Amino acid sequence: MVSMRNGWTRRWRVPAAVAVGALPALAFPAPALWWFAYVALVPWMLLLRSAPTGRLAALEGWLGGAGFILAVHHWLLPSLHVFLIPVAGLLGLLWIPWALLVRELLGGRPSARRAACALVLVPAGWLLSEVARSWQGLGGPWGLLGASQWQVPPALRLASVGGVWLVSLLVVAVNCALVLLIAVPRARIPALAGLMGCAVLTGAVWVWAARPEPSGGLRVAVVQPGPVADGPDSAERRFAAGERLTRPLTGRPVDLVVWGESSVGEDLTARPDLARRLASLSAEVGAPLLVNVDARRAGHPGIYKSAVLVGPGGLTGDRYDKMRLVPFGEYVPARSLLGWATSVGRAAGEDRMRGAAPVVMDLPGRPDGRTGVRIGPLVCFESAFPDMSRRLTLDGASLLVAQSATSTFQESWAPAQHASLAALRAAESGRPMVHATLTGVSVVHGPSGERVGAALPTSASTAAVYEVPLARGSTLYVRFGDWPVAAALAALAAYCAVAGARSLRRPAPEPSSPPARTARG
Repeated sequence: MVSMRNGWTRRWRVPAAVAVGALPALAFPAPALWWFAYVALVPWMLLLRSAPTGRLAALEGWLGGAGFILAVHHWLLPSLHVFLIPVAGLLGLLWIPWALLVRELLGGRPSARRAACALVLVPAGWLLSEVARSWQGLGGPWGLLGASQWQVPPALRLASVGGVWLVSLLVVAVNCALVLLIAVPRARIPALAGLMGCAVLTGAVWVWAARPEPSGGLRVAVVQPGPVADGPDSAERRFAAGERLTRPLTGRPVDLVVWGESSVGEDLTARPDLARRLASLSAEVGAPLLVNVDARRAGHPGIYKSAVLVGPGGLTGDRYDKMRLVPFGEYVPARSLLGWATSVGRAAGEDRMRGAAPVVMDLPGRPDGRTGVRIGPLVCFESAFPDMSRRLTLDGASLLVAQSATSTFQESWAPAQHASLAALRAAESGRPMVHATLTGVSVVHGPSGERVGAALPTSASTAAVYEVPLARGSTLYVRFGDWPVAAALAALAAYCAVAGARSLRRPAPEPSSPPARTARG
């Protein structure tokens, strides 16, 4: 009977692990229940701490991680189909160390000292999984827990100090403290101290962290043509739609016009007629155009996605080639091994080419005599990477621009999720960010991550002008980079070192002596 009951318990725990692992997805757009992130991990952690064995905790960590990946990326199903399941299974493995850490530190009846350690090490273990899957080859930093706080001003201020990583650490620490309050009454004091510490840290950062210093403004027009039906002439129709929506900007005070990703479907050096049309449009509007070319380049093998600046005199020579490509969407990792993915979904039939280095572009001086502005372009998926916007800021960019297209996932959570990343990148860098898309959601955020103007939804086909505030100065995140990651790794390394030293000092069990033999006469 006992073994049967244990079997039923294990069977119940397996689907429960997948379900509770998926819960944090509700904190991200489109539900955007940002407050839910602070309690979303509690059910998962309660399940892990009650695991009777480390093997079961590892299994539940793996399944919960896979459930989280499936929930956050469910909108990829039309493209990857069933291939999304093995991808989620692979990425779910990254949560196994965290799961074992939760069971070790929160399981049983932890002392106050162990509970205090858990408040540091459990968030550090979670961050380890986020950092590992942030490698581009594993899908990149999409769905980082801290990114769910994109609309919370105190969290954005934290991001200016330690990036999205510091926000993730704080969110997991709050979840850990709540688990202690619920399940370990004897650890209430360290749990309450942990919650108080999170509040004090947030308050101190809010009061004392340097704020971006205003430095004028820029009038930026975002052109969003909306969906264009697929067909042999879809690239030309998309180009024409961009022209049609840009032309009414004539006579309005505009400093820069931004088109979305893949807004131009032909190489402009091979199609001088298109380059002339764009130059004429720039002269007519009175502002340079930042377009995005998705095409084979004359004299180069393969297809590039490139941000290209066009002025009244034609191509300015400023060009940025996308460096970090979307796995399966723009290239297939290990194509010789995984090329079969193209037969079950919409994986890239041909790998796009990568750019070599980031580029900062100089806008020409404006008619009112004000100094030109330097812009740092990113293309689509790259806005998910904190290090890329930081690099552009260090290189002198005063405006970040991400050109994107999520038309493949138009009716899903993807457009809103992608647009929300602009708030984090702006707050981290202390620079405004323009997120311009072909089909929405297009949005602009100021140097503190605050929303500027109204977002353009996926239903809009229009051009909107935004008064974008510029800023100077440097945030702590730009100065010191990913220091929360280094601190988390140091804490985990210290814990492993102490645990290893203790295991070496522990005396080995003495061999049991054989039973005494009694001589019988």
